[in-house]
Amino acid sequence: MVSRQQFVIIVCFLMVACFCVLSCSEKKEGRVIVTESEFIVRQDSENAYVIDARGKVKNVGEVDVKNLVVTGYCRSCGELINPGNWFVSEYEKTPDQKDTISYLSVDAEEDFSFRGVAFIYNTVPEKPETIPEKMEVVVASFETVE
Repeated sequence: MVSRQQFVIIVCFLMVACFCVLSCSEKKEGRVIVTESEFIVRQDSENAYVIDARGKVKNVGEVDVKNLVVTGYCRSCGELINPGNWFVSEYEKTPDQKDTISYLSVDAEEDFSFRGVAFIYNTVPEKPETIPEKMEVVVASFETVE
């Protein structure tokens, strides 16, 4: 009878050990990169111009992703409205200032576009000659699909 109890204890121990080893396995990660980005200057009103963005993102991770949010930043823009200088309205993005992609499979690529990365008001109705230096498109967030 002692040997039967020992057998049951050993089997239970082995089952717990197998469960621990299997549960500690590395989870697959999602990874999304921006493969193309372009900034476009658009006239918003007579003396106001806005920079919009468009491009492509690609899922280079090991799992599908969902609710992918892409947005842009102007790191060299100020927060004050000065005629002739690029500025950003605020760092909390509005729905127009980001694009949400509902689902992106592994190795899939998807287009994005959003408006209002940076703004400028000129004293004359002339298109700005240059855009700010530190413009970037970022993947703000996503959820992995398991």
